Amino acid sequence: MIKLIVLDVDGCLSDGKLIYSAQGVESKNFNVKDGLGITTWLKTGNQVAIITGRNSEIVKKRADELGIKHLFQGIKDKEGALKELIASLGLTLNEVATIGDDLNDYKMLKLSGRSFTPKDGVKDIQAIVDTILSYNGGDGAVREMIEILVDENNQRDDYLSVWI
Repeated sequence: MIKLIVLDVDGCLSDGKLIYSAQGVESKNFNVKDGLGITTWLKTGNQVAIITGRNSEIVKKRADELGIKHLFQGIKDKEGALKELIASLGLTLNEVATIGDDLNDYKMLKLSGRSFTPKDGVKDIQAIVDTILSYNGGDGAVREMIEILVDENNQRDDYLSVWI
């Protein structure tokens, strides 16, 4: 049973575009359906972490907004960060699912018990994951992953009961 999902940001939780204003202010697009899926996943007693290679105040704000307590930014060794997180939470690799879209996610995806990539994940990542999702990153891929895991965990009734 998956108890923790680990999210990459650029290309998974967002569409991967880095947008800067003339003043150097960064912006990102996040999908509200992904957000509702994440908060519902958390309300069913599961956990969420973000492990991302970049540092961004926007990501911190989004994590806080969604109630994601495990946020790791500026991470060059995502596999190492994942190992430390799993150990600190007392989980096994088979209780962890990850989503990533590019080469810097490769080792993290290979380590986890269940791995996903958005439809637009790079081909070398598509070649190693368990599931290639039907949605692009930032366009509902995280929600699709959560919906799959909810069914695999036999948690559909608990998931729906949060809202219905």
